[in-house]
This record gives sequence, C-alpha cells and structure tokens, in this order.
Amino acid sequence: MKNTLIIILQILFCAPGFSQTPAFKGAEGYGAAAVGGRGGEIFHVTNLDDSGVGSFRNAVSAPNRIVVFDVSGTVFLKTSVNVSSNITINGQTAPGEGITLSGQSVRFSKAHDIIVRYLRLHGSINMARGSCVLIADSANNIIFDHMSVVWGRWDNVHIKGSHNITLQYCIIGEGIDPQRFGALLEGPVDLSIHHCLWIDNQSRNPKAKAKIQLINNVVYNWGHSGLIGGHSAGNHFQDVINNYFIEGPSSNEQFLAMFTKTDHVFQKGNYFDNNKNGQLDGRLVDDTDFLNAGKGATIIHQASCSPRIKVSVESAKKAYENILKNVGCSKVRDAVDQQLISQLSSLGSKGAIIHSNIKPE
Repeated sequence: MKNTLIIILQILFCAPGFSQTPAFKGAEGYGAAAVGGRGGEIFHVTNLDDSGVGSFRNAVSAPNRIVVFDVSGTVFLKTSVNVSSNITINGQTAPGEGITLSGQSVRFSKAHDIIVRYLRLHGSINMARGSCVLIADSANNIIFDHMSVVWGRWDNVHIKGSHNITLQYCIIGEGIDPQRFGALLEGPVDLSIHHCLWIDNQSRNPKAKAKIQLINNVVYNWGHSGLIGGHSAGNHFQDVINNYFIEGPSSNEQFLAMFTKTDHVFQKGNYFDNNKNGQLDGRLVDDTDFLNAGKGATIIHQASCSPRIKVSVESAKKAYENILKNVGCSKVRDAVDQQLISQLSSLGSKGAIIHSNIKPE
C-alpha cells in the first residue's frame, strides 16, 4: 500500500500541472511552471494574414506547438482567436518592432499550459459591446510575460474560474467605452500579478475577486477608483505587497475602493503618492486605508498565497524603476507603450482616461 501511494504521488507531481521547472528564466508566481509547447513542433508564423497557412491564427489552432515569428507588424483580426493548450508563443522572436494582434479578443479559455511572451494585444471600439481583449476563463497553468494589453471595451483582461495564472511585466491600460476598466479577476483563481503597470483605466486596477497576490505593481492615473475589492458574498484573499499607487490628472483620492468584510487582505510595503509634483515621494499605506475603503476589508496578518515558484519581492520604489524600464512588450516599445511610459514618468502631470482608440480627424 505504501509503495502504491509513493508511485501515485510520483505520477502526480511529474505531471505537467505539478512541474517545478520554471517556464523560462524569470518566470515567477502561480503560473510559472506552465509547460507550454515544450517538446512539441516549432511552428513559424510567416505572414500577417488573419487566417490561413503561416498565420498566427493557424499557429495556435492546434496543441503542442512552440510558435515563433519570421515577420513583424500588426495582425488585424476579423474575429476573436482561440489559443489551444500546450502552446508557447515567443513574441520576442519577431524581428523589428514585434507583433501586435489588433481589433478582437484573444482567448485562452478552457486551455492549459500556455506561455505567452512579448506580445501586444490591442482591442478596438469596433469590438462588440462587452468585449475584453485578453480572456482566460476556466483555464489552468498559464503565464503572460511582457505583454501590452489595451483598449478593451468592458475590461482589458478577464480571468474567471481559473487556476495557476501569472501576469508579470505587463501593461494593462486605456480601457475604452463603455466601461474603460482594467481587469475583472474572479475566483476561484490562484493568481500572481507582479511588476505590472495599470494605467489610464477608469476602475478595476484590478478588481480582485479571487485568491490573488498583487506584488510590486504600479497603478497610475485611475479615474473613479484604483484597486477594487471583491465586495461579494464569497470570501476573497488578497496579498497586496510593495505596490505604488500614483495619482494622475484624471485621479481622485480613491486609490482603494469597494472592499468588504469578505475581502481578507494582507498588506505591507505599499505607497500612495497623491501630490502630482513630478517626484516619487508618496506615503506608506497602512491598514486603515483598507478599513476605510468601501465597507472595509478584513485585515489579516499573514500572507494567504504561496505559489511553488515564489515571486521575488523588491521595494515599491525599486519596482517603479523596474517597471519604467522593463514593463510591456519592451524589446522594442511601440508608440502606444512609449506614450504610456511617458505619462507614468511624469508622476502626475500626464495621462488621460480615453473613450475610444480611434482618434478624431
């Protein structure tokens, strides 16, 4: 019986979902052990067509692939794209300014073991009302690294009912009408978000309705509210560690909002800078800020989240500097990301909540 139990445990912990090997050097958090397309076919994207042979859509249509890019530029999507399981998308292999997927949603829902790196996802006001740009519902073992996700009509990012997900070094910004929101993260979710920039979203930076660790992020120029609690009947556990909340031209004082007693918050090392003076000189956030946000969180004194591959934690100030230099699809930043980084570096004087990604003539 003992030997049988040992064999079962060996099988379980050698399975893809229990892998201890990081997806790549620097992968951290709940999604860091995603297998991706390891051992599978190397598939080359050779054109910018919406579909057909050599297209991105074709590349992710079947599992067990490592996707590399022989071209750079923008793929204009006519319909949303569904990404298969056991896929690695290496956007950093694209020459020039890299790859942008534009105009529709990219879906990772009901899939598992996916690695996505250095990719831009741009929504559009021409998407259907209620559309999000990145969707990963009922998914498992996914890491999103150095991505830029903007112009979602409802939320830029939607993750619901998923497990073992990491977003790291991503830009989530400029949500557009009708909601202009950053992200809805709804449990049950084991989710790590670290070194991400939340910028120019009206609210939900993010909405943390899940088991989640928020470490070393920057939230800049929210409109109505910054970080949102789960504020529902279900219990949520949020570790909020060494983040920087920085007001911009569109911001009010509500950097935290809509927390209730079902939000169990462990927080330390967070800062709030509201003077818009061009300097990073905010005050330390304390438990009272969370107790006064909405109906008030339940403060706990020990972190709830413990992924197998832990997130390396630095000070909020160091995280700001790191994000300024490295966040987003930063191998070569496009004009959109350059503008957002310029706004952040102004530390209060630049930034706007926009309504549409289409500029008036």
